[in-house]
Amino acid sequence: MAGLTSTFHHPCKSQLPKTFKPSSIHLHPFSIRILSPKTSPCPSIRTTISARYGGGGGGGGAPRRSKPAEDEALDFSSVKSDTVRLIDQQQKMVGVVTKAQAFQMAEDAELDLVILSPDAEPPVVRIMDFNKYKYEQQKKKRDQQKKSLASRMDMKELKMGYNIDVHDYSVRLRAAKRFLADGDKVKIIVNLKGRENEFRNNAIELVRRFQADVGELAIEEAKSFKDRNIFIVLVPNKVVVQKSQEPPKKKDDTVANEVSASV
Repeated sequence: MAGLTSTFHHPCKSQLPKTFKPSSIHLHPFSIRILSPKTSPCPSIRTTISARYGGGGGGGGAPRRSKPAEDEALDFSSVKSDTVRLIDQQQKMVGVVTKAQAFQMAEDAELDLVILSPDAEPPVVRIMDFNKYKYEQQKKKRDQQKKSLASRMDMKELKMGYNIDVHDYSVRLRAAKRFLADGDKVKIIVNLKGRENEFRNNAIELVRRFQADVGELAIEEAKSFKDRNIFIVLVPNKVVVQKSQEPPKKKDDTVANEVSASV
């Protein structure tokens, strides 16, 4: 703590007697409220004490906390070895040099000296633009996250009754093909309620027909025909999906000209 400062507040300070004695004192964080006797000309006195923490300059307070290093890769205080294995800015192996030589080469190149392997013997360091390196690493991480999200499959559910009509069936079939083409899984479900369990075979045939109509666009991943909830899970056939997404090939101009000439 560097010091304390106090401020005395009283609306009728001049009216206080020299032998003023407070009747009670109330403490608050950084504030003291002094209540005067009932006979006093003023009801209360308030004095505020404020504290200023921290050191600075050549003061006698606690030393100011040093700013942490931007990255451990730049903190050479942990490197006890007098030598390092240096890689230059062209990513060529220079070899084992002293730390002073490595720092000098980095300074001459106006670049940073970055620790790659602090636990190696000797530690491996590299001359580079560290800010640019961090930006590239962050960009690579974002790209990987985007690819991970893009490769993740969502599960789409399509429910049908065992006696679904032709129109509703065709609507669900088109939806299933669209989901599969987008790279999503499709779960076809037929719920049997009450006496509908008697038509289990019809439900199974419906699911199998749906799978056949989807064709090579999907591969069966899982199924269950035992319980009342009959279902089958289809996953995209990547080979077929990729082929369907490829743009049509352009006809060879030479062949087209020969055909038109012969005509």
